[in-house]
Amino acid sequence: MKITVHKDRLSRALGFVERITSKNASLPILNNVLLKTEHGRLKVSATNLEIGVSSVIGANIEEEGQVAVPGRTLADFVKGIPGDTLEMVVRQNTLTVSSGSYQTSILCFDAAEYPIIPRIEDGKQYTVPTETLQRLIETVGDSIATSDSRPELSGALLRFNGDSVSMAATDIFRLAEQKELGSYEPSFAAIIPRGTVYELRRVLGSLTGEIHIHATENQIAFVHDECEVVSRIIDGKYPDYAKIIPERSVARVLVRKDEAENAVKTAALFSSSISDIKLECAGAELTITGKNSNKGEAYAGIEANLKGDPFDVSMNYHYFLDGLKAIPTEKVVLEFTGKGSPFVLRPNSDDHHTVYLIMPLRS
Repeated sequence: MKITVHKDRLSRALGFVERITSKNASLPILNNVLLKTEHGRLKVSATNLEIGVSSVIGANIEEEGQVAVPGRTLADFVKGIPGDTLEMVVRQNTLTVSSGSYQTSILCFDAAEYPIIPRIEDGKQYTVPTETLQRLIETVGDSIATSDSRPELSGALLRFNGDSVSMAATDIFRLAEQKELGSYEPSFAAIIPRGTVYELRRVLGSLTGEIHIHATENQIAFVHDECEVVSRIIDGKYPDYAKIIPERSVARVLVRKDEAENAVKTAALFSSSISDIKLECAGAELTITGKNSNKGEAYAGIEANLKGDPFDVSMNYHYFLDGLKAIPTEKVVLEFTGKGSPFVLRPNSDDHHTVYLIMPLRS
């Protein structure tokens, strides 16, 4: 292989893919990215066997070829050298990269040993604005279970339902759902693994335009002009979470999101080992309290508009802050649905379809 490529384009492509490589003693080939000439361009790929990420960039190709090269080593070298273009030559599984007076020779693996990243060209197909998919992921990403004891909860449920696309996640202690309106036929649902959701969150931050989604029974691909993410789908049945979203509330409180966030952070300084805070509202003020037998206590009161009965409830402050972050409006509606029932956060607008539930702590 012998090619000339623009340094910034290669650096951006490596930024998309090399982070999913890891130190894998049993399969050292997975510590590499695959460089392959394809249809007059350079394809840069990486996989950890659950997720495959690839990016295709323009290149001047003198000799076709492919090689598996340590991703971090190549990315760091490319990022640190001056100049606009790089020459890359592969001879006997050694990649030589040069630019002006800078040059490196990197020992590589045989590309034939690299796992095949599948291409999904059939199945169900959807087109979603990049910012829409980003909102779905930002809302629910923190609520995915970090344990694999229940595999179906170790991912987020992505659902296309005719007039909307939604994503939901729960770790039993909290639940988040985000819905975006649009035309999405036919109906389809899949559980996207936690690692894939996190990878999409990272990649989407630098993309604009549209994402084309191709889905089969076992795999799903998220395709953009600059990169592609392919993932397995978790086999299992996601809980019918709609049944636990309360339809009625005992009390509703309207507060400013920034004021609530500051009050929670203040009270949390004195929370106990279970990260608990207490919310109380009996009128025009919502009081948030943190109490620790070894530190003391702190409370903060913020202006509130209460409709319904006075209430008090204890909850994990990390979950509450994540919920506030998920709400897209400046004001947030807090719903108390009864002792031992989920505490609900919603936007103060019918234009946003977000719901976030927190299971309360026992007082």
